[in-house]
Amino acid sequence: MELRQKNDDIRNEVSKKMKHPPGLYMLFFTEMWERFSYYGMRALLIMYLTTEFVKGGLGVDKVSAMSIYSSFAALVYLTPLAGGYISDRYIGHRKAITIGGIIMALGQFTLFSNQSTTALYIGLFLLIIGNGFFKPNISTLVGQLYPDGDKRKDSAFTIFYMGINLGSFLAPLVCGTLAEKIMATTQGGEIIHYGFRYGFLAAGIGMVIGQILFNTLSNKYLGDLGKLPVTKEKNNMGEKVQNKPLTKQERNRTIVICILTAFVVVFWTGFEQAGSSLTIYTQEYINRNIGGWEVPVSWFQSLNPFFIVLFAIPVSKLWYKLASREKGDLSIPQKMAIGMIMLGIGFLLMVGAVMQRGGNVVDTAIKANMIWLVGAYYLHTMGELCLSPVGLSMVSSLAPAKFASFLMGIWLLSSFVANKLAGVVAAYTETLGHLEIFGGIAVISIVIGLILLTLNKKLTKMME
Repeated sequence: MELRQKNDDIRNEVSKKMKHPPGLYMLFFTEMWERFSYYGMRALLIMYLTTEFVKGGLGVDKVSAMSIYSSFAALVYLTPLAGGYISDRYIGHRKAITIGGIIMALGQFTLFSNQSTTALYIGLFLLIIGNGFFKPNISTLVGQLYPDGDKRKDSAFTIFYMGINLGSFLAPLVCGTLAEKIMATTQGGEIIHYGFRYGFLAAGIGMVIGQILFNTLSNKYLGDLGKLPVTKEKNNMGEKVQNKPLTKQERNRTIVICILTAFVVVFWTGFEQAGSSLTIYTQEYINRNIGGWEVPVSWFQSLNPFFIVLFAIPVSKLWYKLASREKGDLSIPQKMAIGMIMLGIGFLLMVGAVMQRGGNVVDTAIKANMIWLVGAYYLHTMGELCLSPVGLSMVSSLAPAKFASFLMGIWLLSSFVANKLAGVVAAYTETLGHLEIFGGIAVISIVIGLILLTLNKKLTKMME
């Protein structure tokens, strides 16, 4: 009887340790609405820029539009460097999240208010600044919910990542449907005026909902976590964090974060083709008809988050199961290398789509089967699950406390560089052709993934 009770107690303790704190799910939904806002706008941006003014767009040429798009997408990931530094030292994570959310909502409402280049640049500027405060701090709070060495952390960030992508999945469907269907004016079955501004309005409302949720529930589920800047917090010895010098281990771990950040630039450069070259290729060269009904272009950007929502929990369980093995989990560099290789294989499918059309044929009447595109998005998604949430978990685990949000900003800096490069690469599709661009990304991604595998032991040793 006593033995049975003891076993029950052990099982209850294990079950308790496997469960995630409720604060994770509160942050999950906060991030979900923020990503709904961002990706709802992003799904429409390239179409808004290139559509003629009389049809509700701004009439920008494709090369300039992709430059504007890539600059915006890049700067969104540069400002978290400053936002992370400011929150670590002066205002704390929670105030930064609120400030960022309010500024981003204002940005979306500015895009809704006026169809002009002035409103465009003001709106994008506000979104860039707001994201700088929001993005690094909410990810840092997720990491702070768990003690050092907690096996649940990779799993937690994968669940959190599902929240990111649930918002990303819903956004193009809602905002895209508003812009291309509900609020669009049609004549003879053709759109003569798009309702882009109403898509931006929906994105702004999503941001407001997320902020109401966060500010209403954060005290209940986070307690005092993130209220003070890190430099005002004290460790168990009563010492202020800012006065504690970095140890050799902390310096090595910081170096690893920077090295892996440089590697993942290659991944995001290919991945971010989704909003530029892949969107235009989808619009012009993919057969989007299903039983006589044409799938809106923006809906294809929901494939990536749909697959993440579908597979995030199984992958989360896989990481936890591997971490519980006697020989342990796959290393962080191994997971990231697998992600890069899967991205490359995804672009090989897009090479197949180009070849089905006969190569770089400009005739838009010749279409490729959409299964190539769906397959590519699936593989890109599985690669992302091996790389992005694992990277967020890595930074929260390895970063010295006083640089937690700043180094999260460094990690996000990879997306800044990648988005800028992605715009340059996408622009070359007009001159080099899609076959060369898609094929080149495939080869480079796979090669870089293999190189990272060879560096695995060295980087893992530096992480200690």
